[in-house]
Amino acid sequence: MENLVTADPTGILRLLQVERIPFALVVIVGAFVVSNVLTRMLDDVGSRFRGWRIRLKQGSAVLRFVILVGTAFFAITTVVHITNETMLAIGGSIAVAVGFAVKDLLASLLAGLIVLFDRPFQVGDRVYVGDVYGEVTEIGLRATRIVTLDDSRVSIPNNLFLTDAVSSANAGALDQMCVFRFLLATDQDYATAKRIIYEAVVTSRFAYLRKPVTVNMKEAPVEGMDACIAFHITCKAYVMDGRFEIAFATDVHERVKRAFGEAAIQTAGDRLWAGGGDS
Repeated sequence: MENLVTADPTGILRLLQVERIPFALVVIVGAFVVSNVLTRMLDDVGSRFRGWRIRLKQGSAVLRFVILVGTAFFAITTVVHITNETMLAIGGSIAVAVGFAVKDLLASLLAGLIVLFDRPFQVGDRVYVGDVYGEVTEIGLRATRIVTLDDSRVSIPNNLFLTDAVSSANAGALDQMCVFRFLLATDQDYATAKRIIYEAVVTSRFAYLRKPVTVNMKEAPVEGMDACIAFHITCKAYVMDGRFEIAFATDVHERVKRAFGEAAIQTAGDRLWAGGGDS
């Protein structure tokens, strides 16, 4: 057997149990269908029970990984008649070829395992990867899929996470910190402005008030305009669910802008637009 396979590459075909190929294909298709159905079921349950959404997404990723790996192993052992002699005959000859052909894929697969068990981020987290920011929807065998805030789906090879920095905005929690920044002209009533911003945040229906809301201020040049000095007011607060990040920011900015108008408070942008400026 060993000499036959080594001398004649077509001898490898004799190791295939051709009559079992249809059965293996049915198993593979069935596994993909089951995996997709279970994933959708868990996502649906997570959308109904918000507190369990992230845990269910994490469980879905692990379950999908186990199903795909188990199906691949079963299909190979079903179709190929593997013996000790077979392993010795073909193992060495294909190892180098396959290694070069799929080295990037294997690196991504190993990185995917590291991501699953080391957990630098989790399914449901809002992460920055390079210039990409969005929610992790799937940690796959080869790539991690992220949905950005403009609803674009981005696939990132897992091996990039071994070398590139990744920042997680919520680190497995359902709530997430949001940062709001306002520039105020230096002759304006900053104390009233700080109160307005604080009240707009804590009264928002999206705010998560079990964690603190802080409002800080400093006087500094406007970025890119060193001659223009402004009050930089920064508010840090938590949204109850990362999915409402944009809605929370919109709600807060709309009500702050309206309250500033009623209190006759000008932002630095208003002053610059009017042609005044601060120095």
